[in-house]
Amino acid sequence: MKLVLVFLLAAIPICCYAGADSSNCLAMDDVIAQLINSSVPVDDFQGVIKSYARLPYDENAVSKLKQCFLDQPEETLVNVNVMVDAVYNSKDCP
Repeated sequence: MKLVLVFLLAAIPICCYAGADSSNCLAMDDVIAQLINSSVPVDDFQGVIKSYARLPYDENAVSKLKQCFLDQPEETLVNVNVMVDAVYNSKDCP
């Protein structure tokens, strides 16, 4: 889980240069929001990311990633959201 989370979060600063408070990429913002949201089941999340994960092993990886987030306590999910907001609002993210 930690390695997957590191890779996911490493991609966020690359996209944050477009603007503050969001990536200015509605698709990415939606994927991150759905990933962090504990009320979104794996099947629904696969529908959100279907156009990005077309191969069977991509779907399997996406399922495992979402399940990792579902297995986390709500406090952890809130902290991930705080971290994403901190990245978007950092001084290095114009």
